[in-house]
Amino acid sequence: MRLVGDNVEVGVYPVRKALKIAQEMELDLVEISPKASPPVCKILEYKKFLYEQKKREKALKSKATKVIIKEIRFGPQTDEHDYEFKKKHAEKFLKEGAKLKAFVFFKGRSIVFKEQGQILLLRLAQDLEELGKVEQLPKLEGKRMTMFISPKKPK
Repeated sequence: MRLVGDNVEVGVYPVRKALKIAQEMELDLVEISPKASPPVCKILEYKKFLYEQKKREKALKSKATKVIIKEIRFGPQTDEHDYEFKKKHAEKFLKEGAKLKAFVFFKGRSIVFKEQGQILLLRLAQDLEELGKVEQLPKLEGKRMTMFISPKKPK
């Protein structure tokens, strides 16, 4: 096996010789790359190796961004005050960096007002143009017309 590590002469050694070197140094012989030819082993403190590996994984995990989706619901007949109130919430969500899912929910026969729902969502997209960009234009799915807006990156 190929032996690497601190204070070790890099080279190819028989297994017994490598184990003996590790025992003399009071460290562990850890197989790093078993599929290599010959397999690569390293002399190190195994507990410390595991600790550092977990620490690296945790750091990578914390750097990964989590996407938060906030929803805002409208009706096809939403009046001006309610629209402004919900628009303020949408602005707050986009400033926080969350994605926005705005949808118009059609109850019963109100599905005949599809155009009003689409106009409402497009108006919202236009009002929030400086904070976010439209990811998906209004699309009717069953009794819901949905639109996604993602926040713009701050410059």
